[in-house]
Amino acid sequence: MKKFEYTVIDVPTTGFWSRKVDYEALSSKLNELGNKGWEVAATTDTTTYQSASRAVIIILKRELYQ
Repeated sequence: MKKFEYTVIDVPTTGFWSRKVDYEALSSKLNELGNKGWEVAATTDTTTYQSASRAVIIILKRELYQ
C-alpha cells in the first residue's frame, strides 16, 4: 500500500481593499516543492469580514518510499 506525507503552506494575501496573492512568489514556491516531489492535494481559503480572503491554504503530499 502506498504511504504519503503531507505539508501545508499558508499563502497570505496583501492589500487592504483588494486582497491579492503574489502569483509569481507562489509559482516559485510551488515549483521548488514540486522539484522535491510534492504535489498539490487540496486548496482552501480563510475568509474574514465580508468574505475577503486572509490567506490561501495549500495542502501538498508526496509518496513515501520504503
